[in-house]
Amino acid sequence: QRRLVESGGGLVQPGGSLRLACTVSGFTLSAQGVTWHRQAPGKEREWLGGITAAGSSDYAASVKGRFTISRDLAENKVYLQMNSLKPEDTDTYYCKVRKVGRVWWGQGTQVIVSS
Repeated sequence: QRRLVESGGGLVQPGGSLRLACTVSGFTLSAQGVTWHRQAPGKEREWLGGITAAGSSDYAASVKGRFTISRDLAENKVYLQMNSLKPEDTDTYYCKVRKVGRVWWGQGTQVIVSS
C-alpha cells in the first residue's frame, strides 16, 4: 500500500531547530522524488523543496539556507531539517509524492514556533 506519514513536528522556540521525517511506504526512494510543503489555515499550500530520485535537492527561496532535505534509502525516509526557525514558519508540514499523474500526501505534522 502506498502511504506517506510525517512525524517530528512540535513546539520550538524561535531560533531553534526541528527535523521532520516522511516515512514512505510502497515507493522506492531511489526511483521516486519527494517534495515538502507547508500550509497555514486559510492559506494556499506552499512548496518548500524536494529531493529527486537521483538524490539532488532544491529549495524555495523562503527557506533556502535554513532548511535541508535529505533521505535514508535503507529506512525509506525523507527528512526536512529546519534551522533558525521563525514564528512565521508555524504551519502544518506535508510531504508529497507525484507518480504517473497521481499524487499522494501525508496527513501532515504541525510545527509551532513560539516563545
